Amino acid sequence: MSQITSLPILDLSELDGDAARQQAFFDKLSFAAREVGFFYLINHGVDAALSAQVQQLSRQFFALPDEEKQQVAMLHSPHFRGYNRAGSELTRSQPDWREQFDIGAERQPLPVQAGDAGWKRLQGPNQWPQALPDLKPVLLAWQQAMTQMSLRLLRAFARALDLAPDAFDPLYGDKPNEHIKLIRYPGQTAGTSSQGVGAHKDSGFLSFLLQDNQRGLQVEVEPDRWVDALPLQGAFVVNIGELLELASNGYLRATVHRVVAPPANKDRLSIAFFLGAQLDATIPVYQLAPEIARLALGPASDPRNPLLRDVGWNYLKGRLRSHPDVAARWYDQLQQQQPQHTA
Repeated sequence: MSQITSLPILDLSELDGDAARQQAFFDKLSFAAREVGFFYLINHGVDAALSAQVQQLSRQFFALPDEEKQQVAMLHSPHFRGYNRAGSELTRSQPDWREQFDIGAERQPLPVQAGDAGWKRLQGPNQWPQALPDLKPVLLAWQQAMTQMSLRLLRAFARALDLAPDAFDPLYGDKPNEHIKLIRYPGQTAGTSSQGVGAHKDSGFLSFLLQDNQRGLQVEVEPDRWVDALPLQGAFVVNIGELLELASNGYLRATVHRVVAPPANKDRLSIAFFLGAQLDATIPVYQLAPEIARLALGPASDPRNPLLRDVGWNYLKGRLRSHPDVAARWYDQLQQQQPQHTA
């Protein structure tokens, strides 16, 4: 670990090669995910023009008048979709200095009855700004492209763990928890908080970040030693979430990271895509081959803890903590049952 000064670079097109090239990719993937938990992914197959269009429309969205953005404020959505001003979301109880727009999978709400688990409210439609009609079709097209690419990478993770290629597929079925976050970090003047987003781990399976040219993302490669994830043209920054760490019994690593706000005369735009399991899924701890299992360190939390294994409950818990205003409006009276899975 002490020698790591930058993130590894992995080439997804190696999966199109012969068996030797594929195995070389699995080996590099296993090393990067175990030793760092972060890497750059190049030649990933997601259309560069589509990603550029997403970035362009994201800048147009953040440039809208505040009253237009407030029409799609997250406070209006029980599904935690929509816009938040800078300082609205909390990480470790401190405000993150970023404005953002969240969308998920475009689905009908689930019927919710008295006594149902609160996470059932998480599924539902997105909010879309009337002033920017192109945003919806472009983001949904990018969401589908990212889902297909990320599921391909997830199957490569299964191969790297010496599991069947489709080992993780039942956790996703036809309703993966696809989450996009458009993020703008305004510049901060000296003497103000530099917390673009506070130090944290991601809670799902895989996260992908499309960066602009402004630096800011930092990865804690070992305690109190941070490495800059500098922008790399055409690449996604990929990191492991806590559920994948849990599923591999800590062989794969969910790594703490943060974003430092840009200086006063700059801003930073990033587009995040998070692949999560179905809301009603329960994450098992997979049985690994002995030569792999001996390198597993155990996850950072108890692998038998149902608050981590029950996907919907775990996701709702994080949303309620990060967005207390939405929680107070939509979840105050809704019974949140404890998860049933304890082993």
